[in-house]
Amino acid sequence: MADNGKIRLSFDITPELNEQIEDIASAVGGSKTEVFRKAIALLRVAVDAKQSGRKFGIAEKDQPLATEIVGL
Repeated sequence: MADNGKIRLSFDITPELNEQIEDIASAVGGSKTEVFRKAIALLRVAVDAKQSGRKFGIAEKDQPLATEIVGL
């Protein structure tokens, strides 16, 4: 375990994936670490929805689901 109760992870990614992560970090005004935190939180929501028999997707405000996200 690292300092402050945090765990350090190390893994290899392609240059293309690194570029995507950097682009997202720039778009949200955060770090690459923050991108991973938000991605994990979003995936948790999707997994919980699927396990509860619900759908996960994108919809316009006050509209039915426009795009269902599957395969998560």
